[in-house]
Amino acid sequence: MSPHSASPGSARSSAELNEDIRHLWQRAGGYLTAEQRREYEQLVTRWSAAVERERAAALLEAA
Repeated sequence: MSPHSASPGSARSSAELNEDIRHLWQRAGGYLTAEQRREYEQLVTRWSAAVERERAAALLEAA
């Protein structure tokens, strides 16, 4: 797991997680090993959850 990645339960912004995804691809040189693929899938799952949290927060603020 990336040193920039937090524990699975922590709430990080979608921008932070997107940066981790980009760094992973840069480190991998465009080809992911099986371990990197698992890390990528975890990051994308967390990124998606962060987007939903941010979207919900924005809707609440707008209401």
